[in-house]
Amino acid sequence: MRVLIVGAGIAGTAAARGLLAAGHEVTVLERAPALRDTGCAIILWPNGTAVLDDLGVRLDGAGERIEALAVHSSRGRPVMSVDTVRLEERFGAPTVGITRPTLLSRLVEDLPAEIFRFGARCAHVHDDGRTVRVATEDGTEYSADLLVGADGVNSRVRAALFGSGRSPAARPTGVATWQGLVDAPFDLGSRALMFLGREGGVGINPAGEGKVNWLIDFRLRREDGQAAPEEALTLLRHRYRAWAPPVTRLLGALTAKDLELFPHRLHPVPLRWSSGRCALIGDAVHTMPPILAQGAGQGLEDVAALLRALDGVGADGDPAAALSAYGRGRDRQAVRAARSATQGIATSGPRTLLQSEAALRAAVLMPRDTATRMFARMIGGVSTRLSASRP
Repeated sequence: MRVLIVGAGIAGTAAARGLLAAGHEVTVLERAPALRDTGCAIILWPNGTAVLDDLGVRLDGAGERIEALAVHSSRGRPVMSVDTVRLEERFGAPTVGITRPTLLSRLVEDLPAEIFRFGARCAHVHDDGRTVRVATEDGTEYSADLLVGADGVNSRVRAALFGSGRSPAARPTGVATWQGLVDAPFDLGSRALMFLGREGGVGINPAGEGKVNWLIDFRLRREDGQAAPEEALTLLRHRYRAWAPPVTRLLGALTAKDLELFPHRLHPVPLRWSSGRCALIGDAVHTMPPILAQGAGQGLEDVAALLRALDGVGADGDPAAALSAYGRGRDRQAVRAARSATQGIATSGPRTLLQSEAALRAAVLMPRDTATRMFARMIGGVSTRLSASRP
């Protein structure tokens, strides 16, 4: 089949890679003038790295293999630890911290440069039941047998397919993340750190090449969104001044240019995945908060499920039935991932009591492997790929 993909981010390039390997003719339309080389880092849990392995994406020498996630109270008291080596043994794939540019460069490795059309911003989509056509803002028109919308939270493909009434836009959750990618102010080794308190959570994750990705999840106040970076950094240092030394040491090492603010957004359910010869993947269909680090992983899960659904659809076949099956197969896991990401860390209200020093002190009494078992259930519960690989 001839396939058009709108968007050359992680999900879009992964889809291009898989569809090319399956023998399809692929064209990728990307609004930016080139592949993006900016962005912070992400954690890929075993469901995401398993899909990358299926796609033949090499991660050797890229990022940092994470061997444990250590959770502490805001004052530094050890609470629990997730043994990600055991997760790797169970699922057959590692947990990796990696920068977005590095992951993207590995995804496009060996892909033909001619499949990409840069500076091509989607303007119109038309599906007549036999072919689908995309017109870009410069008037160029592309036609194909299948369209994959991978153009992110403000997806023009989604808007063209469903409009605002049938597929509402992602809504703000009232929570946000300050984050950045910086030279490591101290040695994390192969551990990711998470600190929990009444104010929210602070994560410090290895990203490879001597870098760490830091994240502060908190209830977004008006002054946070309006503050200049210098004011925001002063505000963060004051707000977290009583937290554990790794947090205060990190904040002390930052400069204003190290801060980026990301308000969280969430797509309401039920999700809409496809229409006719057009399907959505990644943030175009299920934008979710970055808490629990499943955003990129769920996009890769979409790619794996889409490839499975299309397997067997011939060059002259109608993919509509396969696309409908793709959506039905992904809906439950994506909704579960979004719910877990929304509820993972409390930033206001009564649930923050569970993140107080007193409550977290009691959590230390849990059996040692409880946290690892909890994360194993979470990853298995949000993964179509790992479920498909089980006997």
